[in-house]
Amino acid sequence: MIESATGLTLRTPEGRAYRFDPGALCLELLLTGGPGPLARYEVLDTPAGLYDWVAASRLDPGLRLEAAGTDLAAVRALRDALHGLAAARAHATPLDPSAVEALNTAAAAPPLAVRMTPAGRRAWAPGATVAGLVSTVARDAIDLFTGPYAHRLRECGAHDCHLLFVDTSRPGRRRWCAMERCGNRQKVRTHRARADARDGGASTAAAAEG
Repeated sequence: MIESATGLTLRTPEGRAYRFDPGALCLELLLTGGPGPLARYEVLDTPAGLYDWVAASRLDPGLRLEAAGTDLAAVRALRDALHGLAAARAHATPLDPSAVEALNTAAAAPPLAVRMTPAGRRAWAPGATVAGLVSTVARDAIDLFTGPYAHRLRECGAHDCHLLFVDTSRPGRRRWCAMERCGNRQKVRTHRARADARDGGASTAAAAEG
């Protein structure tokens, strides 16, 4: 998996920003939309949407590529396959053979190339293509799905959130997409439930005494 700056800024339905780190480049691609009900979140319908995702992702900065509208179908096809594969890993269900084939086909193309600058720094090689980007993401997914963290793919524990992430924490106990969103919401719900239980118990006791 590619390791770099991590996390993307998302927004709640109410418009509040929060940071979500899915733990892998391939899982970041899932945030661009998807099949079925996820189509309402689609951002890869224009090259500009792809450029914005590249800039926000954990890909090293400085990547420049040219995309045409016809290139975007390949990115969306890989993303949709990844949705199914990641969910299957998270819930320990069988993998869809057609999604596995789509992943392997994408990974077979040459990935994005890197080079070293005269200053001794890492940089992307000129001529980056969408096909190379798709291959890079697909190879990242294969590393994840077949590697030591394959059993740590999770779906957020909130009943109304389905974000997928890989739990790279040392204890392996991450439950939420982000503590500042679903984790805090759960804390509030727990606090209210305890308060209601106390209030209910007090009311019952008062009624008994009366």
